[in-house]
Amino acid sequence: MRDTVEPRMHARIEPPSEGDRLITANIGPYGELVALWSTPEASAALSARRAGPGGAAFALARPEQPTAARLTRHARGIEAVVDIQELALAHCQVQPLPGGRFLVVGARCAWTPEGAEPNAQVIDSTGQVVAEAVLGDWIEHVATTPAGQTWVGYFDEGVFGNHGWGDPDLDGPEPVGVSGLVRFDERLQRTWEYPDTAGFGDIYDCYALNVTGESAWACFCDGFPVVRIADDAVSGWTNKASGVRAVVTDGLRCALVGGYGADRDRVVTGLLTDRGRLDVRCTTRLALPGGPAATGRYTVTGRGDVLHVLTGTAHLRLDLDQLFT
Repeated sequence: MRDTVEPRMHARIEPPSEGDRLITANIGPYGELVALWSTPEASAALSARRAGPGGAAFALARPEQPTAARLTRHARGIEAVVDIQELALAHCQVQPLPGGRFLVVGARCAWTPEGAEPNAQVIDSTGQVVAEAVLGDWIEHVATTPAGQTWVGYFDEGVFGNHGWGDPDLDGPEPVGVSGLVRFDERLQRTWEYPDTAGFGDIYDCYALNVTGESAWACFCDGFPVVRIADDAVSGWTNKASGVRAVVTDGLRCALVGGYGADRDRVVTGLLTDRGRLDVRCTTRLALPGGPAATGRYTVTGRGDVLHVLTGTAHLRLDLDQLFT
């Protein structure tokens, strides 16, 4: 058994213009990378926080004022650049949509008696906002499909309510993300949510989401089962690894990446058996190039049978086949 497994360098994330700062990046349905950029001065506004009790910092739903930004789509190089004149969302995630469009989603969304401001925008190839919607508060994962559907996984505050959602003093409505995992159609209308009758426990926090084709895989607290949603039907496998941050699978084999504390770089590989459990074959560690173990700030995302690792402006990939050789 190998002590570590090392993802391969796939590409450098190049800025569209000199001086642009990378705000966020994510992986689309075909393994393409999409990114949001702004100036160094404006980047702070897109990550705005406010001080709270006890020194805690809370993410703001919107920057103090809209700011200019750029969206890019990358394969081996930049394939498209879209200028946004006024972006009014903070703590964004980005995804590609059919027809050269982009989806930009702000993680936070407050509800007041006057209603909730939209925290999702569809932006066309000219930079114009062509659709807006409320996708709910404390969004942890956003992943689009080839057909233009959007899967959203929620952090615990997005499930249980905060920022006015579910607040009895305000008659706040039930959180959009109360089920923990929701699918929206191409018009950003809710069409499916994780059922409490699925038999694998409730989603308190959607830790990992892998969307491949039109189907989705998730691993969540409580219990961290591996579940698959295909044609609105849920199937699942029990699992003993907790704190999982990414699921990589081809439907038969599976790798669970991440964990709590010292297990941040853990990789558990196994088979999804017909007995409804993950049969573990190997546990190893993720290593970034140039070091014995993964260190520093990085994110991991599963798309089908590929693990994508984003660290700084580096896009690394690890195929499931590499983990089973």
